[in-house]
Amino acid sequence: MEEAAELPPPPPEARVVFGDRLPEAVRYAELLADAGVRRGLIGPREVPRLWERHLLNCAVLSEAVPDGVSVCDVGSGAGLPGIPLALVRPDLQITLLEPLLRRTTFLQEVVELLGLDHVTVVRGRAEEMLGKVQPVHVVTARAVAPLDRLAGWGVPLLRPYGEMLALKGDTAEEELKGARAALSKLGVVRTSVLQVGEGVVDPLSTVVRVEVGESPGGVRFAAKRAKAARVGRATRRRR
Repeated sequence: MEEAAELPPPPPEARVVFGDRLPEAVRYAELLADAGVRRGLIGPREVPRLWERHLLNCAVLSEAVPDGVSVCDVGSGAGLPGIPLALVRPDLQITLLEPLLRRTTFLQEVVELLGLDHVTVVRGRAEEMLGKVQPVHVVTARAVAPLDRLAGWGVPLLRPYGEMLALKGDTAEEELKGARAALSKLGVVRTSVLQVGEGVVDPLSTVVRVEVGESPGGVRFAAKRAKAARVGRATRRRR
């Protein structure tokens, strides 16, 4: 395996963004640069740009997240954007959802080490979580899959009138255009592309916002949701 480069010190912008949680952000960066590389969660070439491209790029997503809501970070991987978001927003209840054991093990270690009491790690695939996790106000994701597929996983986990926030690159508008038909079938009623991180990251972080109406996941998931609710009620009665 290629040897990782040395982790640079946090830039001045990191103090602005993370405030008094900067020591925890530094510890997280160190964990990514060490155990994250050794366990294959990030590439060694990412270490020199961990702050700008990863931690800060993800932390500024907080600008788009409402106060005091529940969040599910789908395909959380090494904890991006979920962990930086948790560090800057203690008001949120965050679930890090990840199917791979080696990643969830790392995430659990990070959560415990950083004392993130408002963060829960769940192992599983998003498409299997309907009825197993509480619906959330906001789903977040970063570099997980093309938008239409990502929405198929994330949107059904939302509460009515919730929103999915997906960190995307330069092709965000193009992806959104190509996914409109799929999004409409999933009960999406409004979409937009936001730029966040003014004065913190350059280029700005691009976020695709996907808002749902009263039926997240559309008709296809309405029956699944009703069945999951019935199973949940029956399980509770048997206890």
